[in-house]
Amino acid sequence: MASHFVWVNRGKESLTLDLKDAGAVDALKKLVAKADVLVQNLAPGAAARLGLSAEALRPAHPGLVVCDISGYGEDGPYRDRKAYDLLIQSEAGFLSVTGSPDEPAKAGCSIADIAAGMYAYSAILAALYARQRDGIGAHIDVSMLESLVEWMGYPLYYAFDGAAPPARSGAEHATIYPYGPFTAGDGGTVMLGLQNEREWSVFCDRVLDDVAIASDPRFVSNSLRHANRDALRARILESFARSTAADLVARLDAAQIANARMNTMDGVWAHPQLAARDRWRRVETPVGPVTAALPPARHDRFEYRMDAVPALGQHTEAILAELGMDLASIGALQAAGAA
Repeated sequence: MASHFVWVNRGKESLTLDLKDAGAVDALKKLVAKADVLVQNLAPGAAARLGLSAEALRPAHPGLVVCDISGYGEDGPYRDRKAYDLLIQSEAGFLSVTGSPDEPAKAGCSIADIAAGMYAYSAILAALYARQRDGIGAHIDVSMLESLVEWMGYPLYYAFDGAAPPARSGAEHATIYPYGPFTAGDGGTVMLGLQNEREWSVFCDRVLDDVAIASDPRFVSNSLRHANRDALRARILESFARSTAADLVARLDAAQIANARMNTMDGVWAHPQLAARDRWRRVETPVGPVTAALPPARHDRFEYRMDAVPALGQHTEAILAELGMDLASIGALQAAGAA
């Protein structure tokens, strides 16, 4: 199964309808009549042509929350442009501040898609909360571009009013140094970050074992360390070359300097913190069981349901029957390839 499908469809029921078929559209409208929320990410204007826009549905369903997700929003000059995650990362300026000095890099996961989904989620919850007071639904217009631009607040304000933007700096912090990955003598990588002058002094004394470097005029403030990062990096790597990554992590922990492993996917699957907090469950899929992570917010009022990943269209007949459609009508849709 596709990794994206397994990731986002756990615990859902899967209904397939070809909305080019009038009977399928009627079936969907029966479902909408029982729904609290309708989320759609068809091309702008497509839902309206099917009679499924918020405006068209509101007279019969005044309490319905309709959330439309698109690349650029329901109006404006970019309304009809195709929008994929990487394209939005580019339009939102993310690529301009991510990567190495020589080449931009995209995020390793679909951050524009995820950002839009999370803002849709929070806006829907707010709309449902408001509906509890007045019974009135809402129309929510979520743009992938606007969602990711919101995440770009730090570099946007850093470059406000013509100021220079943060430089692309690979896995290093663009403005704080030392803050990033450093190679140990055994080839392992240690990620560390210093946040203030007290930590800088402790780092020199207890990790680099060179208290004198703390007062080197080139490195006595973050702005100077940032300006002279090449020289400082060489000094740190010289010291780290005499230790293993595990030894360095132990020294950094003892000095209370923030650090982390640069994990692979295998490392995340086996992460001791996730294991200690019992964050994994086994769930079924049509091709066998897989491990799945519990939702991030641990709740003291309930346990999360961790139900199976469905096959595409697995629940079509059951859902249509629940909507009151008889077997003949369901069979007709299936025979037409519309369900």
